Amino acid sequence: MELIELLQVNLPLFYIIVFILGLLVGSFLNVVIYRLPVILKRQWRNDCIQYLQESNDPALFAGSSLEKTDTFNLTVPRSRCPHCNHLISALENIPVLSYLFLKGKCHECGARISMRYPLIELLSALLVTLVAWKFGFTEQAAMGMLLTWALIALTFIDLDHQYLPDNITLPFLWLGLLSGLYAVFTDINSSVWGAAIGYAVLWAIYIVFKKVTGKEGMGYGDFKLLAMLGAWLGWQQLPAIIFMSSLVGAVVGVSLILFKRHQRGIPIPFGPYLAAAGWIVLLWGKDINNAYLQWAGITL
Repeated sequence: MELIELLQVNLPLFYIIVFILGLLVGSFLNVVIYRLPVILKRQWRNDCIQYLQESNDPALFAGSSLEKTDTFNLTVPRSRCPHCNHLISALENIPVLSYLFLKGKCHECGARISMRYPLIELLSALLVTLVAWKFGFTEQAAMGMLLTWALIALTFIDLDHQYLPDNITLPFLWLGLLSGLYAVFTDINSSVWGAAIGYAVLWAIYIVFKKVTGKEGMGYGDFKLLAMLGAWLGWQQLPAIIFMSSLVGAVVGVSLILFKRHQRGIPIPFGPYLAAAGWIVLLWGKDINNAYLQWAGITL
């Protein structure tokens, strides 16, 4: 109780603790970003083989067998160097500091360690500290940090694999609806409508785009992500999220093509733009809406 009271009156200490927590969770997010897709692909492969075996048609599953591998989840086995299989010790796994101490190289074989690991740790720490600064020592800050970490994981998984795992979006969609019961960011009616409209809007765009072009413009994971953000922030924030994500996505996509950093016809993941827009609206959505209404001369 004394610690809670101390953090309530000593916000700089609260920010420092949040920053350190953000670094630690960021280290775990690196594990989630790398391992969760591997876990899901193994499970999907085994599910497919199991289904084909149950079909009693040997021709369908010839040469395939269920994977029998060692335990592989978010905690087991221990992290190791992908080049020499050197097990990463606790001292080599301190967020950011270990990377600096090791000079970005494996202690055992000297192979380069991607800068993405410390950058994700720093990104996590900086974003949740901004959330803490915005909301103070409140339940909104705690929930906002959880949403921030989910969006970071979804962003980098989508960048790497071009899909958004239901294992993250669906639990957080339900968490957003539950938070609506207590009006953490919005009321329950706005939360439910936000989830429904968020999914329906992108689904409708997907259907129209497919009818017109014969191509799929986005994936179902994008529908679920916008539904998740709608559940957290309410239907009122959806226009700002859709506008910002579409604008930034279009600018980045065209720029990549013009500068020959991306070939035409290769899909560009939309999830990162939705996630970034959702996070911005989490912190400044009401200010953005009020500024727009004032600019448009609309009074409510």
